[in-house]
Amino acid sequence: MMENTREDELEIDLKQIFYVLKEKILVIIAMGLLVACLSCVVTKLFITPTYTSTSSMLLLMENGLETASDVQMGTQLTKDYSVLITSRPVLDETVKNLDLDMTYEELKEKISVENPEGTRILNITVEDSEPKMAQKIVNEVANIASQFIGDKMEVKAPKIIDEGQLPIHKSSPNMKKNAALGLLLGLFVSAGAFVVIAIMDDTIKTEEDVEKYLGLSTLTSVPDRKDYINEKKHGKKKKSKKGRK
Repeated sequence: MMENTREDELEIDLKQIFYVLKEKILVIIAMGLLVACLSCVVTKLFITPTYTSTSSMLLLMENGLETASDVQMGTQLTKDYSVLITSRPVLDETVKNLDLDMTYEELKEKISVENPEGTRILNITVEDSEPKMAQKIVNEVANIASQFIGDKMEVKAPKIIDEGQLPIHKSSPNMKKNAALGLLLGLFVSAGAFVVIAIMDDTIKTEEDVEKYLGLSTLTSVPDRKDYINEKKHGKKKKSKKGRK
């Protein structure tokens, strides 16, 4: 019996939530669109756009890659190369050569190195607010890193197979993505607020609420005064129409 009562209460609560959301659906949609618009405004006015340029280099072996063990060793060495590319000597020289107004740590935050799985290729990507500067930095880092790796590891210097190009389109922020996230956030927050208000509202409004919250059965109910007056007016109008006929 207790389980059935709990299931009934849960069903009633879910129905209540459904009707609340249905009643407030236009408000929820309006709030979602409002937050989406606000996110677009914030993205446009307050977030600095950034551009990325990528340069690729290939790891070379002294006598060529002839055996499977050579290929495997070359793949493992790319991990060491990834660390050396963003090492202090490489980046300090980059800052000096390009006369950059930033520290080694600040430049390092702009650089990312990726090694596609199973390859001896390293992709160096630089992100900057200026497209030309992103291109200059990535090409300078690739050139200095290639020479530095060859000298320090006493191997053939990695070969640059693709220089960084001038980026045309900004990489971030993504206006469409931010608008979609803003829309979802607005819908979720507004719907959640109405659901919480509905759950927390334990005021008695109907005969069913009396039985639900107090456990009492209602014998009779007093009609609302406004409803009574409206019904009375409508009744007089109907009578007057019949009299005219």
